[in-house]
Amino acid sequence: METFRKSRRTFIRNAGITGAALPLLGPVQAINEFTNAISMEKKKDKLGVALVGLGGYATGQLAPALQQTTHCYLAGIVTGSPEKIPVWQGKYGIPDKNVYNYGNFDSIRDNPDIDIIYVVLPNSLHAEYTIRAFAAGKHVICEKPMAITVEDCDRMLAASKKAGKQLSIGYRLHFEPFNLEMARLGSKQVYGKLSSMEGAFGFKAQAGQWRLDKKMAGGGPLMDLGIYVVQGLCYTSGMEPISVTALEGAKTDPARFPDVEQSLSWTFSFPGKLEGKGTASYDDSFNFLRATAEKGMIELKPAYNYGGQRGTTPEGPMTFPNVNQQARQMDAFAQSVKSNTPTIVPGELGKRDVKYLQAIYEAMASGKTVKIPG
Repeated sequence: METFRKSRRTFIRNAGITGAALPLLGPVQAINEFTNAISMEKKKDKLGVALVGLGGYATGQLAPALQQTTHCYLAGIVTGSPEKIPVWQGKYGIPDKNVYNYGNFDSIRDNPDIDIIYVVLPNSLHAEYTIRAFAAGKHVICEKPMAITVEDCDRMLAASKKAGKQLSIGYRLHFEPFNLEMARLGSKQVYGKLSSMEGAFGFKAQAGQWRLDKKMAGGGPLMDLGIYVVQGLCYTSGMEPISVTALEGAKTDPARFPDVEQSLSWTFSFPGKLEGKGTASYDDSFNFLRATAEKGMIELKPAYNYGGQRGTTPEGPMTFPNVNQQARQMDAFAQSVKSNTPTIVPGELGKRDVKYLQAIYEAMASGKTVKIPG
């Protein structure tokens, strides 16, 4: 209570308002002014995040997660849908000056409230808006996959370097306890040398979604879902693949999948003759990551959800609390920015994975084994 009284006195003094004059504001306005002042006081040590694209992921996951973060907060939005603006402002208290559209996006450079721009757009737009965000002098989180081509990744990295700002990729599972444990157990060979790995991720994608439009998505389920499996095989083994073979699944619904594959599978060859098999699908439901070691199997099932992961080891189930992955991810990046230390999920990691995705597509199209350059 004493802190509240001191804060109130400080607000009145800084605003140039005496106790006698306070009623002239009107009780509602006075309370609002005071509440806003306290809110800004709480936010002064946090970095402001602007979400670019207010689709399902930003709406259902990122914005709510930013209500749970310690080192950053939801400061602004960028949208091409004017009808969404009053909804977001009403729910999150975003001021008019922090609301942008794609036409005036570049003027965000003049807004000191915005420190980090989170690009949550369809894959084909990742490179453009990441580069423009760096030109505006902001740090960037870009959703996965980083881009459609390795060349676009290089452009994004060059823009980051030129601006002197950090680029992080939205790899939330690097902050999720079950996946972290899977990486530790596999890469450290806690249960002995790995003999095989397998992962799969799929769901039924409905017609009309942008992810079924190759121009927007850059590909099918591999770009959207398979990238999680690609990552899982790499961090479970602690190694990078040296070659890949791939096969497109049967297209039983060509009307729904005119431009992108319905499903596909691939096999990575890792050093030491270790193989990792992956599957991604827009027409089947599966969600697991497993590795067979000398002393038994390690498995996550489900592995890639926003929550609810479960894991087993030769010694029994993994026991970890569920966490808000997105809140942890964004807080970690904000801490990296504040301390000027590298993010653990940098643009270079995103570029690596796009290289793997392109190698899988090349192997699928050619029917041959494709070597992956180091």
